[in-house]
Amino acid sequence: MAGGPLEGIRIVDLTSVVVGPLATQILADQGADVIKVESPVGDIGRTLGGRGRHPGMSPKFLHLNRNKRSIVLDLKQAAAREAIARLVAGSDVLLWNVRPASIERLGLDYPRARLLNPRLIHCGMFGFDQRGRYRDRPAYDSIIQGVAGVAALHERVSGTPRYVPYVMADRTVGLIAVQMIVMALFRRERSGVGEAIEIPMFENMVTQVLTEHMYQASFEPPLGGYGDPRVLDPENRPIATRDGFVCISANTDAQAHALFRAIGRPELAEDPRFATVAARFANVQAYFAIRGEALAQKTSAQWLALFDQLDIPAAPYHRLESLRDDPHLQDVGLLRTVEHPSEGTLWNIEPANTLSGGSRTDWRGAPRLGEHTREVLHEAGLSGKEIEALLASGAAVAGET
Repeated sequence: MAGGPLEGIRIVDLTSVVVGPLATQILADQGADVIKVESPVGDIGRTLGGRGRHPGMSPKFLHLNRNKRSIVLDLKQAAAREAIARLVAGSDVLLWNVRPASIERLGLDYPRARLLNPRLIHCGMFGFDQRGRYRDRPAYDSIIQGVAGVAALHERVSGTPRYVPYVMADRTVGLIAVQMIVMALFRRERSGVGEAIEIPMFENMVTQVLTEHMYQASFEPPLGGYGDPRVLDPENRPIATRDGFVCISANTDAQAHALFRAIGRPELAEDPRFATVAARFANVQAYFAIRGEALAQKTSAQWLALFDQLDIPAAPYHRLESLRDDPHLQDVGLLRTVEHPSEGTLWNIEPANTLSGGSRTDWRGAPRLGEHTREVLHEAGLSGKEIEALLASGAAVAGET
């Protein structure tokens, strides 16, 4: 028994790489029994996510697939499709991120899946809303960042379109999927029946971009253009100090006036360009320039101590190499070493959020390919003879246990 609020919920996971595996890992961390269904070659994330100690166990895969069980089915074969139908019939959630046409070929589209299991939460993740002309296009994180306007935000700042250097669209939409699945499970508790969820990446990311940057064009007729100038200003970035950088956000009048005192310019609190939130917003470039010039005069440690004393929101600037040594992260134990059954010692990123009622109490390392094929098929009601026939035909594959 894993413990956690989702203990007893079984999820059939037909997703790969990042967007779906992130969602199912969060659900697994809260006690759900996630059955990761893979093809005989496995989730591409097993190799795409970097070099591990053993083939198919990349660092990124290890970080996105803990607390799951892996089963291998060759869904091109009829016998494997029959096996997964039996698995779905006894599960609570089916999550997939292939094109809708592919799920139809498997016989697991919602009209047929609900006949197998009326209580099933059927959740599809795909690139584009199926009511639009882009519905059949393939979608990857970089494509979605480009078409949804994320890359163009960098162009506004620097003149060059760029992707955010982590798979932001996949990870954002994965978090949204968790919300939608849990809401559907809650409604099922009231209604007794399941439902279909559709989660398009494009529309979700457009929502994120436009709620931030539709700005004065939100009105009809427009009161101005697109883009929050404070967020898009090139100087809206970590500020250079004498020996590095610090991160600061002095937005309220109290914070900004305290900053003026900290840099030895208290008279700026009376300057009509900077006295109020609205004035600083209208003169954001000049405000950022004053900050930058002043902070270059002292070290990061000196500024952070002073900002802490004056209650000015600020924090150290971290590079990837320094994050793990952050003293606060060490206090809360976000990162700790664990022993993986096959991969040895690795750094595990613990769930960041807590529930007073408790979360999952055990820890299961990311599975080897097909590690749990036999046990999951047995739990789905297949006899030993049926399981061995699947294995003999190649419709199923059992990996190392």
